[in-house]
Amino acid sequence: MDHYSSADDQFLPARKVWERYGVTSMTLHRWLADTAKDFPAPHYIAKRRYWRLADLIAWEQARPRKAA
Repeated sequence: MDHYSSADDQFLPARKVWERYGVTSMTLHRWLADTAKDFPAPHYIAKRRYWRLADLIAWEQARPRKAA
């Protein structure tokens, strides 16, 4: 999936999402179950979960910033 140049067209598999946020698969499962977290829903392709990179970036930008 690295052949796309636009974040709108890129999809990340679950493992890459875990790595992006430094969390486990269970944490990702909890984020999906927690409606207050507003974590983007995955897209299923051949029974595997993928997230649109643009959705993840939008979610990151909507999160409150930590004070330095």
